[in-house]
Amino acid sequence: MASHELAESPLKADPPTLPAPVLESLLAGRLADPFGVLGPHRDEHGVLIRALLPGANAAFLTDADGNSIVEMTRLHDAGVFAGRLPGFGKSPPVPRDYRLRIRWPDGGEQVTADPYAFGLLLGELDLHLINEGRHLELGSCLGAQCMTVEGEVGVRFAVWAPNAQRVSVIADFNGWNPTRHPMRVRHGSGVWELFIPSALGAGPGSRYKFDLIGADGSALPDKADPLALATEAPPATASVVACAGHSAPPFGWNDDEWMRQRAAANPYAAPMSVYELHVTSWQRAANDPERGWEILADRLVPYVRDLGFTHIELLPVTEHPFGGSWGYQPLSLFAPTARLGRPEQFAAFVDRCHQAGIGVMLDWVPAHFPTDPHGLARFDGTALYEHEDPREGFHQDWNTLIYNLGRNEVRGFLLAGALHWLERFHIDALRVDAVASMLYRDYSREAGEWVPNRYGGRENLEAVAFLRELNTVVHERCPGALTIAEESTAWPGVTASVESGGLGFNFKWNMGWMHDTLKYMAHAPIHRPWHHSNMTFGMVYAWSEAFMLPLSHDEVVHGKGSMIGRMPGDDWQRLANLRAYYAFMWTHPGKKLLFMGGEFAQWREWNHDDELDWALLDQPAHRGVHSLIRDLNGLYRALPALHAMDHHPEGFQWVVGDDHQNSVFAYLRSAGRGSREVVLVVVNMTPVPRPDYRLGVPFPGVWEECLNSDAAYYGGSNLGNGGRVEAGDTPSHGQPASLTLTLPPLATLILRYAG
Repeated sequence: MASHELAESPLKADPPTLPAPVLESLLAGRLADPFGVLGPHRDEHGVLIRALLPGANAAFLTDADGNSIVEMTRLHDAGVFAGRLPGFGKSPPVPRDYRLRIRWPDGGEQVTADPYAFGLLLGELDLHLINEGRHLELGSCLGAQCMTVEGEVGVRFAVWAPNAQRVSVIADFNGWNPTRHPMRVRHGSGVWELFIPSALGAGPGSRYKFDLIGADGSALPDKADPLALATEAPPATASVVACAGHSAPPFGWNDDEWMRQRAAANPYAAPMSVYELHVTSWQRAANDPERGWEILADRLVPYVRDLGFTHIELLPVTEHPFGGSWGYQPLSLFAPTARLGRPEQFAAFVDRCHQAGIGVMLDWVPAHFPTDPHGLARFDGTALYEHEDPREGFHQDWNTLIYNLGRNEVRGFLLAGALHWLERFHIDALRVDAVASMLYRDYSREAGEWVPNRYGGRENLEAVAFLRELNTVVHERCPGALTIAEESTAWPGVTASVESGGLGFNFKWNMGWMHDTLKYMAHAPIHRPWHHSNMTFGMVYAWSEAFMLPLSHDEVVHGKGSMIGRMPGDDWQRLANLRAYYAFMWTHPGKKLLFMGGEFAQWREWNHDDELDWALLDQPAHRGVHSLIRDLNGLYRALPALHAMDHHPEGFQWVVGDDHQNSVFAYLRSAGRGSREVVLVVVNMTPVPRPDYRLGVPFPGVWEECLNSDAAYYGGSNLGNGGRVEAGDTPSHGQPASLTLTLPPLATLILRYAG
């Protein structure tokens, strides 16, 4: 039949109207089963097609080539049309290869496949795994997935909302009209789905949300997609179709060698020094939603590489509505923040880091989420992702909601979210935030404000099970990827294996070491003899976990001041204290983490709305601290004694740990029992030089002074030992040999046995 040659509408033979309650429900956007009314339906007269096209002037049925078959009859002025396909009798199958030609008031036309002509989209196995919490590739299942269905290109939308009465896709391509694209519910699973052909405008870059009618029949706030792969840049809140799933990477990776080496490495015996940063306040020039990640790669990667850090750690880049949360209140756990560009640009940033030999860690937040109405809160009108009882489901400290980890679908959502970053974006480690708040049901709660577990205890058994499953799955599926716990209590076995009853993390932040040593450093040197144990106590429990020593963002906010600002004395003494402390940290057992700005002794407390005070690098004293960090990283990486036995007692030995009066600490680091790769570290935490200070060492011979934090190059007084010292056979401190040193004021010395 030629184009525009129309057949007479066959609807005159049978009633064209819908039952009034059905029509009313359809037009009100409250029809729970749109596929029961819209699309093709066989009856005693053949095949009837109904379409809901609000605002359309006219609609036609065409063949697959766009040739008109019949003009559809308008059943209602609101845009309900119906037409019957000629040539189909009473027998199956129902045809799906027809098209709708829609004529709009502006004269424009669309020819498209009918979204309501497609059959079931998600497979039964997918739905089963979702409900079991074992679908670990949700990022390529739910949400908005670009795909071809029965030869048609378009976007499959799917969302879990088991208690909703109706869910619709609202988007820029349908005028944000909730009556235009109601979805089909898959009974038993609570998943709603709809395929929208690209001819209707659905495709990469489309902005969308979900419109829901809640369980009680009330209209809910428009909801962003929990599985969105991309979002609008805040303060806008829509999700964005991003067509790059697991089967189609966002771009071609160039880090095969990095990933191979990572999988084969032993992270416990390797150096690991981490530069932690908040991406939007490191340099404000990177705050470009078109090419922010590219700018950051151009500037950050060479900077971190020059300083010798092995990794960067990004404060959460999962999309978050409130910038003042620093990312710790995320709503889109599958989408990199749009503040710096598109997901594929973030992937390219990670690739650039890997090519430069720099690992990428992400802060990841499975503990809680914000209450923003467009987010997860009461997503389908019920406490779906959170607990109903506020004693379990509300974080009093942060005014956020707590994930219900006892629900399979929620647990699976978080597990898939973690794997999404590790597998799709090649992230090397997840630092899991606020683990302590997850482990204890009475975290920051008074008596009567929390619900005991089934045994009457305070432990959150569901969170324990989730964390164990998380670590098991990550280590099985992502060779060489690490998990790191921010856990501030004495919970046993955080880094012990799951098989042995532990939580299974690779590393734990050593919050006790951080608090104790910073408390010590804040005291004036005259008072330090009475607080000597603050510097030594960490060695009492150093081997109980695999630790990372953090000087993180939390220590330079909320009135705590900067690292340099926490040191006592005049400016010279403050800088000397900081240099000595950094050298102590870099030689202490445990991996290292330093927040941005600390590497050049920024005076000002960190402000997430401002960039770092880069002009300080023009001042010699601050440039000296910067150079010290570079040299500490270089030594740390070059000397096996400083990293190979980080988590074994054989790698550490006190020489002097009890010189309270002089505030001197001395210890040996070695690459293992019997190894001649040995380093002597001596720390003088007073402004008084100490000549002729004798220390025992395991070997006579030459000891090379590798680093002196009092060197003039770093801004110090340049008092030292001329670069080398000869140890004699005189025993001391339980060692068979000894040497005599001049200890510079407020300084740390690092000496390596040279034979």
